[in-house]
Amino acid sequence: MEAVTAVQLTKTYGEVQAVRDLTLHVPQGGVFGLLGAQGAGKTTVIRMLCGLTKPTSGECSVLGCSPAKDPAAVHAVCGVMLASARPYAHMTGQQNLLFFAQAAGMAEKAAERRVSELMKDLELWDERERPVSEYSTGMLQKLSLARALVNYPSVLLLDEPTSGLDYESAHALHALVSQFAAREDTTVLLGTSMMHYAQSICTAYGILEGGELVASGDFQSLREAAGCRAHAEFRLSGGESLEGFRPDETLATGLLEHNGWWRAELRDEEEMPRLLRSIVEHGYDVLEARLVEPTLEDVYKRTLEQHPGKEGTADAHAG
Repeated sequence: MEAVTAVQLTKTYGEVQAVRDLTLHVPQGGVFGLLGAQGAGKTTVIRMLCGLTKPTSGECSVLGCSPAKDPAAVHAVCGVMLASARPYAHMTGQQNLLFFAQAAGMAEKAAERRVSELMKDLELWDERERPVSEYSTGMLQKLSLARALVNYPSVLLLDEPTSGLDYESAHALHALVSQFAAREDTTVLLGTSMMHYAQSICTAYGILEGGELVASGDFQSLREAAGCRAHAEFRLSGGESLEGFRPDETLATGLLEHNGWWRAELRDEEEMPRLLRSIVEHGYDVLEARLVEPTLEDVYKRTLEQHPGKEGTADAHAG
């Protein structure tokens, strides 16, 4: 059974299609990154999966349970962290989590154990008796993650969990997500626009643009489909210019210079030594060289260049 399934899922607000004909299959295990800019449709997809928004057409399920037909069954197996969700500000962090744990059907003692475990793991234990109104943004995000994890979910749906966090806090939160996913055998669907974080924890990806799923797969398959190749970067002795040099196109293309570094896209990574040898044979002294692999950001941008968005397909609803 798949963790998450969507078949021709569509959501329309007035004349705007926030999500259109989305078909997605997420297997159990690992972290699936649902990638897209603001307005691409990530939030709408997650809201439909957890039953907060009804699809205009199409179907979706979480571990075989339909959020439209049986939202209680989905909530029993699924934890959700939405950017719009807010805890009760007048209660302490511990009181919030105990409330949601017991609302999920946990016995009092079991809820207390789980809340203590999560607050310690997320470094909130020392702040457990502080009112949530006094929590920092980072603490609130951790509390929201704890709330999503409190009922031992089999599937975790996260919508921009690092929104508003600085670099270090965002990195730490993503590391915690990865840690919990592995330790508790939880499948994670992560909606994010932060490509460098997604690449560090995700095992597969779906790329959304204008409410459409334009590509999905693991990093290698997306890279190959987008035609993203490795680059050779090198610096010449004395800041020499390569203006008169043209590499053999069987080796590399697109020779460009930026801040003293020359960059060329390799036909194949194995061709880098031949490219450098050719440069030296033409009388240039290579001072430094490095092989630069494409990042998820590179693959994402190249994919969208090949699938230009259609005007008017998404707005503030789409997320």
